[in-house]
This record gives sequence, structure tokens and C-alpha cells, in this order.
Amino acid sequence: MATTSRPPVHPVDEVLPPARLAAFGLQHVLAMYAGAVAVPLIVGGALKLSPADLAYLITADLLVCGIATLLQCVGWWRFGVRLPIMQGCTFAAVSPMVLIGQDGGLPAIYGSVIVAGLAMVLLAPVFGRLLRFFPPVVTGTVILVIGLSLLPVAGNWVAGGAGSADFGAPRNIGLAAAVLLAILLIQRFAPDVLARVAVLAGIVAGTAAAVPLGFTDFGAVGDADWLGISTPFHFGTPTFQGAAVVAMLVVALVTMTETTGDIIAVGELTGRRAEPGRLADGLRADGVSTVLGGVFNTFPYTAYAQNVGLVGLTRVRSRWVVATAGGILVLLGLLPKLGAVVAAIPAPVLGGAGLVMFGTVAASGLRTLATVDFHGTANLMVVAVSLGVGLLPVGVPTVYERFPDWFRTIMDSGISAGCVTAIALNLLFNHWPAGGRERAAGEPAERGA
Repeated sequence: MATTSRPPVHPVDEVLPPARLAAFGLQHVLAMYAGAVAVPLIVGGALKLSPADLAYLITADLLVCGIATLLQCVGWWRFGVRLPIMQGCTFAAVSPMVLIGQDGGLPAIYGSVIVAGLAMVLLAPVFGRLLRFFPPVVTGTVILVIGLSLLPVAGNWVAGGAGSADFGAPRNIGLAAAVLLAILLIQRFAPDVLARVAVLAGIVAGTAAAVPLGFTDFGAVGDADWLGISTPFHFGTPTFQGAAVVAMLVVALVTMTETTGDIIAVGELTGRRAEPGRLADGLRADGVSTVLGGVFNTFPYTAYAQNVGLVGLTRVRSRWVVATAGGILVLLGLLPKLGAVVAAIPAPVLGGAGLVMFGTVAASGLRTLATVDFHGTANLMVVAVSLGVGLLPVGVPTVYERFPDWFRTIMDSGISAGCVTAIALNLLFNHWPAGGRERAAGEPAERGA
């Protein structure tokens, strides 16, 4: 009697035993948790939301993070890349959303987020053909600007939070320094399993130390519900402001570029390279998740680079592991008490962790730029001027104070300003038919771009 052997299962599609799925899935959650809650904390803090509203933002974010991750890993029809990719709120949208929210409130943010998500769905099929306009010199510069633009946020946290009565008090800076030191020591000396969640471990240790020192209390946790579901348009019906929509469309392009890089990286790590069709499926999932973010009171979504690194470190390539992590996030998003706990974390603790998180984003940009050919001046000028334009509103926040609101919504964000500049200068120096003295001397048009 002949036996038929089943074809080997690709490691990406391998379903591990339940215990291993849970353990590895929880590890992915822990690796991205601090970054995932940072965006609602930044935006909610800048808009001076109440602790209850801040907790609501966090639980809504975790819920949609889980749904977005499940869609990306499991897939449905032409949505989802079906690779082990974790989804979370993009830092690229932070500055524009704060500016939009200060002018039009959360409804204006969510209106622009919904439009941006729909645009991502529509652009997904053609975006793969435009990848040559987003080479490492552009993506690396944008990621570097993102990290550097967010460092002042961490600085405000270190000092105690913008507007706090004890802003800059030595005890605030001391607590932040202790958290930073704890993260570094854990990263250097702890076992690998703990070192991979050094940021979260530092936050937990810092918060535990902050309670007896009088930095915070968890009184609001007792008032929070055990179970809750984020309802659509909790903060009001979305409004659609032209300048806000334009700013968020720029963020959508940045997000698609970011996700594209992560998909390509995971494809190489797992041995299942992303073809144009699969890439488009992943970008469509990003767009749908972003629309869901606007509906369910959260923000734009992208792939998380720290989890890409975790796939490489653990060599666990199963997408079902990350899908399990998505399921864990959904459960966490249904527990408002957890959001209240996170909202009670004192600002200096977040500051110590933020220095690591945002610095890591900037370092990732430098790593990408390390692959760029800087012979000649073309790519050097792209990076130099884009950094200058992108960091100008970070260093001098009032530089565009006399300009129209629509201009300020775009250019007051260092991320948006840097991205637009990098794309334009890359076109000028590396794609314009007559551009570049190096090219006239025989350099290929795409070299180092």
C-alpha cells in the first residue's frame, strides 16, 4: 500500500504547540508594548486629556493593534501579507496629530486618519511600482528625523512633563536616569529573555520605585471598569479639515514606506520574499487598520521594527506566533483597568524609557543610511538639507508662526517637513533627467539612491 507524504510546511506557516505559541506570542507583545502605548500617551498628554480619556485611548489602541496584527498575519482575501509582522501606532503621525488636535480636537485627528487609511488602500496596488522613489537615502533620512523629532518629547518627560509644577526638579531627572540605567544594565547583563524586554522591565521597575517616593498613585485604577469595549466615534463625529487631511496623507506615504521596508526585511529573514502582489496585500491591511483606528478612537498603524528584530533574534518564523500575540493584544484592549495602570506611570519613568525608544528609532535611520553610497555630493545633499529642514521646527518651534495654518500643519511637523524635502531632493538629484554632476561623469542614475 503506497503512502503519500505531505509536502513540507514552510516555517512561516508552521503551527507550533499551544504552549510555545503562547510563550513566543507574549514575548512579541512585551517587545512592542512600551512603544505601542507611547503614541496615545504622547498625543493624549499633549492635548491635556483627563486620566479617564487617556486610559480609553490606550485600551482602544491595544484593541486595534491586536486586530491589525491578526489581519496582517492571518490575512483575509487581498488584505494581509501573511508574514510574522506586528502592527502598532506609527510615531510618524505623532507631531501632525498633536498639531491637528490642538486646532480641531480629536474629531479632526480621526477624520484625517480615516481619509489617510482609505488613501493607503487605494495606493497599495501602485505603490510597489514607485519604490524606486523611496530608496534608502530617503527612508533612512525620514526614520532618522522621526527619532530626532521625538527626543524632545522624551526630554519633557524626563523633566516631569510639560506644564508640571515641578518641571525640571532634580528628583524627576534622577528617576529618569535610574530608569535609563536599569534598562542599560538589564540589556547588558540579564539573560536573553529578559534583555529582549529591557525597556518594559525598566518601566515596571521605575514605576514600582516611584510609588513609595510619591511620584504617582493608582487610585484611578480602582475606578476603571474591568471590562470595556471601544465604541466607534467615542470622542465625537469626525471632522474633515483640508490642511489636516493633507498632513496625514504625507504621513500615510511615510507609513507605507516604513511598512514596505519591514515587509521586505521579514521576507528575507523568513525565506519568503515579498513579491509586489504580497506587498500590496500588506499595505492594504495597513490602510484598513488605519481606517479602523480612525473609527475606534486610535491612530494610524504600521509594522513595528522591534518585532522584525525579534524574529531575527529568536529565529521563530511562524506567522501564527505573531497572530497569537495579536490575540493577546485584543484581550488587553478589552481591560480598561490595564489602561488606567499605564496612564498612572509617572512622566520621568517614561522619559528614561523614551530616550532609549526614540534614540533607537534614530539609530535605525543611521543604520539604513549606512547602506547609502555617499561618493559625490548628491546623496549627501539629500540627507543634509532634509535633516536641516526637518529639525528646524523642532529646534525653533515658532519659526513658522506667521505662516498660514495649512502650511504650519505640514511644516511645523519635523517629520512631515523632512519627508517632503527628502523625496523632492532625491527626485532632483537622483531621478531628474539632467540632474547630478556625478551622473554626467558616468555614475548610474540609481547608484547609492
